Amino acid sequence: MTAYAFTAELAQPLPQALETLRSALAAEQMGIVSEVDMQATLKAKLGLDSPPQRLLGLCSPRIAHALVSAEPDIAALLPCGGSIAEPTPGRTRIVLQDPRVILQASGSTQAEVRDALEQARTAVQRVAQRLGAGQEA
Repeated sequence: MTAYAFTAELAQPLPQALETLRSALAAEQMGIVSEVDMQATLKAKLGLDSPPQRLLGLCSPRIAHALVSAEPDIAALLPCGGSIAEPTPGRTRIVLQDPRVILQASGSTQAEVRDALEQARTAVQRVAQRLGAGQEA
């Protein structure tokens, strides 16, 4: 068990699970700001066949603004990471980075930074719970 992510597994193919994730994020005023198709990249760059997987950048504009206002260089650690993969047809695993990882990496002692990242953590936990899980990976 690690303390860097929350996970959920859905009995949905990846495209449907991605829409389910988008809806759960929207309920927390968060969204996907970047998306890398790992399956296509591995095929194009390395000639490897792999199951469908996307690397995701997750963000709350309100929280990102609070963080960068308090500590401008923390932008190098944003957005929060995530992934969505369909290792078995019809079953998708979602992994969402715990925002506390950013706090640990930054070493920040600013109350504004801690508070914003705790708000983000609570929101990500609720997303994972909406998806039917909420345990740490």
